Amino acid sequence: MTTGAQRLIAIAVLMAGLWVTQAVPLAATSLLPLALFPLFGIQTAEETSKAFVEDVLFLYIGGMILALGIERWNLHRRIALNIVSVVGVSPRRMVFGFGAATFGLSMWISNTACTMLMLPIGLAMLKILDDDADENTGVRRSAPLAVPLLLMLAYASSLGGMATLVGTPTNSVAIGIYRNQLPDAPEVYFSQWFLSCVPISLTYFGVVWFMLVRKLPSASSSDQELAAALSQRLNLLGPMTKPEFRMLILFSTTAVLWVTREPLKFGSVELFSGWYVQYAEALAWISNQLGTPPAVAGMFTGKRYISDATIAIAMASLLFFLPSGTSDARRRSIPLMDWKTAHRLPWDMILLFGGGFALASGFKATQLDKWLGAALHAPLQDVPGWLVIAILCLALTMLTELTSNVATANAIIPTVLALAEPLHLDPRMLFVPATLACSCSFMLPVGTPPNGIVFSTGRIPLRQMAIMGLWLNLIGIPILTAGTYLLIRPIMGIQ
Repeated sequence: MTTGAQRLIAIAVLMAGLWVTQAVPLAATSLLPLALFPLFGIQTAEETSKAFVEDVLFLYIGGMILALGIERWNLHRRIALNIVSVVGVSPRRMVFGFGAATFGLSMWISNTACTMLMLPIGLAMLKILDDDADENTGVRRSAPLAVPLLLMLAYASSLGGMATLVGTPTNSVAIGIYRNQLPDAPEVYFSQWFLSCVPISLTYFGVVWFMLVRKLPSASSSDQELAAALSQRLNLLGPMTKPEFRMLILFSTTAVLWVTREPLKFGSVELFSGWYVQYAEALAWISNQLGTPPAVAGMFTGKRYISDATIAIAMASLLFFLPSGTSDARRRSIPLMDWKTAHRLPWDMILLFGGGFALASGFKATQLDKWLGAALHAPLQDVPGWLVIAILCLALTMLTELTSNVATANAIIPTVLALAEPLHLDPRMLFVPATLACSCSFMLPVGTPPNGIVFSTGRIPLRQMAIMGLWLNLIGIPILTAGTYLLIRPIMGIQ
C-alpha cells in the first residue's frame, strides 16, 4: 500500500464516520476532499475539483428540475389520485393503490418528496375511517389499515427509486463512481438500468404488498365512503390545465428519450437500434451532402457525444423557455419553470455526490482500489459468484439501516468495484445489486427519510416496523441475487 493510499484511508474513515453520525451536515463532510486531498498529497486541487463534477451529477440536476416542474403545476397529485381511484378502495386494494401511485412517482422524483406528497392523501383516507369510529369503544376503525398503508408509502418510495437512474440519488452516485473508477468499463445506459431493475423492483413490490396485507380483509364497510372522498378530491382538481398537460408531454418525452437513446437489447437480441445511432447517421448523411471532410461526418458515430445527462439538461432548460399557457397580473406569459422554483434543488445532495466522486477518484489515483481487491481476493476466491453477490447484498442492506443510503454507496461502492477484477467478475455484476441493496432499508426510521416521515405520524409501533422490515430485508437478498443473473446479466450483455 502506498503512502498516499494510507492517507486516503484515514480521510475516508473520517468522512464515513461523519456521514454515519451526521455530527456535521452531510454536505459539509463532502467538501473535505477539496481541502484534505491537496494538503496530504493525494491529488492536486485541480484534479480533486474536476472529480466533483461528473456527467451523472447533471443527470440528477436535470431530473430534479423536471420533478420540481411536475410539483409546481400539481401534476403529481393528479397522477397519484387517478392511480388510486383506478385500483379501488377495499383495504387490500387501497394499500396496493397507494403503493402503486407512490412507486410510479418515486421512479422520477425524490423518494422523500414522493412520500411527503402521498402521506397527506393517505392520512386523509384514514381520517375518514376515524370520523366514523364506534363512540362506545372509541376504537379507531383505521387501526388495522394504518400500519400497512403508511409502511407501504415508505417502502414503495424506496422501491420505486431503485428502478431508474434518477429515482434516487443512490443510483446516480453509484453510476458516477463506476464511471470515474473504471472509465474503460462498459457503459451502463439508462435503458439498461430501467429494463433490468424495474422488474426486480416490481417483484420486490409484490412481495412487500403481500407481506403487509396478508392479515387485512379483502373488503370493508367503509369502501363506499372512501371512494366518495377520493372522487371528491379528484373532482376538486377539475380538468387538466394547460400547464399540467404541457408538463406531462415534456416529461413523457424525456422518459422516452432516456429509454430509447441506446440500443435496447436482451442478451444478443436487439429490440431497438436506439435513436442516437439514427441521429448520428442522419448527421453523417447531411455532412456528406455538404461536402465536409469524412472526419467531421463520422464524428458522432465514433464517439458518444450525447449522454442521459444531455437529455436531462436539455429538457430541463426547455422548461424555462416554454410558456405554461397562463399569465400573471401584468398579462405576461409564465414559463413552465422559473428560477425561484428551481432554486429548491437539493444542493446538499449535489455536494454529497461530489464528495463520493472525489473519494472514488482518490481510490484510483492512489491505487487503493487494486490493493483492496487483492486483499479481499483470498477469502472470496473459492466462493461462487452468486454467493458473493448475496453476501454483499446482505451486508449493505443491514449497513444502510444505520447510515444514509447515499453515504453508504459513497463509502462502499469503490471497494465493491475493486473486488470485481480479482474475482474475475464483470464489475456490473457486483455494483448494480450492491447499489440496489443500499436502498433496501426497511427496518428502522433512521434507515431512510421515507421511513422517518411515516414513523413520525405516531401510528406505527417501532417493534412492528422493525420485525416487518427485517423480514423484507432478508427476503430481498434472493430477489436481488436472482435478478442479477436473470435480468441484469442478460440485459446488460454480461458474458
